[in-house]
Amino acid sequence: MKGEDIFARYSRQIFIEEIGLDGQRKIMNAKVLIIGAGGLGSPVIQYLAAAGVGNLAVADFDEVELHNLNRQVIHHEYSVGISKVKSAEQFVKNLNHHVNFIGHRLKIDAANAEELISAYDIIVDGSDNFATRYLVNDTCVKLGRPLVYGSILGFSGQVAVFNYQGSHNLRDIFPEPPSDENLPDCDSLGVLGPLPGIVGSIMAHLALNIITDLPVPVNRLTLVDTWNWTFQTVDF
Repeated sequence: MKGEDIFARYSRQIFIEEIGLDGQRKIMNAKVLIIGAGGLGSPVIQYLAAAGVGNLAVADFDEVELHNLNRQVIHHEYSVGISKVKSAEQFVKNLNHHVNFIGHRLKIDAANAEELISAYDIIVDGSDNFATRYLVNDTCVKLGRPLVYGSILGFSGQVAVFNYQGSHNLRDIFPEPPSDENLPDCDSLGVLGPLPGIVGSIMAHLALNIITDLPVPVNRLTLVDTWNWTFQTVDF
């Protein structure tokens, strides 16, 4: 991309004194892996692609279903039945064709997590189950990768940055995952579409803060409650 095109496209980021051209170059050179192209992954993909993250990878094994569309905003009616990775790729190319999209249509497990995560500088976890969250956390700790974490349920969400410059990780606040027995999820309780948009946007912002060396809150869990409309932080 020509220098003048970069400035025209990203001028509103470049105008921020703490980002500038150097920060935009960091964004364009970044390698970010987003785990999950669903409710949380969708706004993360949307905003990181818009910001110009140079290498944007998405890992997801699922296909788009009609009930996804109330919250998974990068997918459309014509996406129903195709893989979320393919739908995400189409979205990114339509939004910003300069982004190098890397699709991984797979389910992350103990056999592939280390190889997959090791290829990227920052990991953003938008998965929807505890087994994956803990696997990703533990792998990031082992490999020294910063992890942007988010989760949602009902009217509530959580966001944190783990394993950043020696900071604490998921097990420091929740040592073990809860039992899967009778564990509530969005399939049983539902979710209002904007909630993952709110939490996912925060996750995207935190990823950009890491990339551009802006302040990053560590050892702190942010709790989002859209029923009582409160935002709280818990230090750990």
